[in-house]
Formats: sequence, structure tokens, C-alpha cells
Amino acid sequence: MVYAYISYFRKNRKGTLGSYYSIKDYKAVNPEFGTIEEFKELVDECHKMGFKVILDWVANHTGWDHVWIKNKDWYLTDSNGNIVHPPGTDWTDVAQLNYKNQDMRNAMIDAMVFWVKEVGVDGYRCDVAGRVPVDFWEKAREELEKIKPVYMLAEDEGNREYLSKAFNSNYNWRLMHLMESIANGKSDAFGIKRYYENFDRLYPNSSYPMNFITNHDENSWSGTEFERLKDAVDVMSVLTFTLPGIPLIYSGQEAALNKRLEFLRRTK
Repeated sequence: MVYAYISYFRKNRKGTLGSYYSIKDYKAVNPEFGTIEEFKELVDECHKMGFKVILDWVANHTGWDHVWIKNKDWYLTDSNGNIVHPPGTDWTDVAQLNYKNQDMRNAMIDAMVFWVKEVGVDGYRCDVAGRVPVDFWEKAREELEKIKPVYMLAEDEGNREYLSKAFNSNYNWRLMHLMESIANGKSDAFGIKRYYENFDRLYPNSSYPMNFITNHDENSWSGTEFERLKDAVDVMSVLTFTLPGIPLIYSGQEAALNKRLEFLRRTK
């Protein structure tokens, strides 16, 4: 399964590249990557090869130059009526959406339907899914399933209710951190056995975690898997494929990428 980003923004950009998660238009392709027609061709070719394609969906916030920003009541505001960035974060390059506004919810679902219906994508990896109400995700899943079966991955862990109707899988950070702890001699390997003894309680209704030893955040901010896992990289990689769940192969990991990719600027 391949997942892709859609993003193109300039206002309040951080760094020379900016964040992948500051969206300007939910129904547009970043022109740096090509056109929507070319993206359709890519999706079609992936399907012919047996791949599924899911988009990285950012539903919690938008860029400050998003086409919705004129609808002030679609966003969270402070006591002075100013749109704010997500509370409790330093994500000053994005504006927090207001999920109490039904018109905004409807527009968000309409945009998600667009990519499944018009382009043929097979689902979504949903950024910071736990910051968005579960009832929104359940409604979105219901509408998407009217078009075709989709796969929904939540960037979330610990919200069991999100796996009931809305999502198929979530992120297995607990396992990743446990692997790091074992690799650095701070825990014993039996911790993995103890974790999976509670698997059915953590994952209901045939849902599964996504197992990984690195991803974009870990690589950029915490270090490569070689820095964090040292000599245990190979065995921990094998475990992500053999323990219950689905494995993530992060960009470049299939070729043993051994450097950090900077988050807010291009890495050569």
C-alpha cells in the first residue's frame, strides 16, 4: 500500500519547504508533483500492479492560505475572534478547524469523497486522527464506503473507539518504543510477549496496528533506526513483519537509508 501527500501553501510557511501538513486546497494536486490527470494515471498504474493507494489526509487543520480561510466560523478562534493554530502545539503554520461547524464537516467529507470517486484512491492515512471527533470519522467512512471499500489508517494510538467503525488500523508507537527500550538494554524481550497478550483487548473488530521501527517524525526528530536501534535493526525489522499487524516501510527504508530527512526543507 502506497500513501501520498497533497499540499501546497506559502503563508506562514516554516523552513524552505514547509510542513507536509499545511494544506492549501483539499481538492488540488501540488503542482510541484504534476497534474491531477497525471495522478490519476499513477493510481491506475498502481492498481494494475496490484497496489492500493491511500492519501495522507490532514483533517485537523489547514494552511493559513487555504481556500476555506475566509469562512471564519469554520475555524477555532480566540476571545478576540482571531483564528488560532492548534492549541497546545507549536504548529503556527496551520489554522485549527472547528468541528462544531456542520458546514465545515460536510465540506471535509465532500473533499474526501472526491479523491475516492474521481481519482480512485483506496482510502486514507489520517493525520493526528485523535484530535478530530470520532463521530466525524465514522460519518466519513460511511460516505466513502458508498463508493467502494476503503482502508483507513489512523495516526493515533489508544483510542479504541476509533477502531470500532471508522478505522482499520492505527500506529503501534508502543511497540516501537518497546523495541527501542529492548535494543538499548532498558527492557527485556519478554515485554513484547506481555504486550501481545493484551492484543485482543487493544484491537477490536478485526482491526490491526501498523508496526514500524521508523517513520517521518521519528527519522527527522529522533534519529534514524540505525541511531535508535543500533545492532538490533535487522531483528526488529523482522518483527514488524511477523508480529500481528501490518508493516510500514518508510521512505528509503527498503534501501537501508541511513540519514535523517529534514522535516521543513528538502534533503539532498
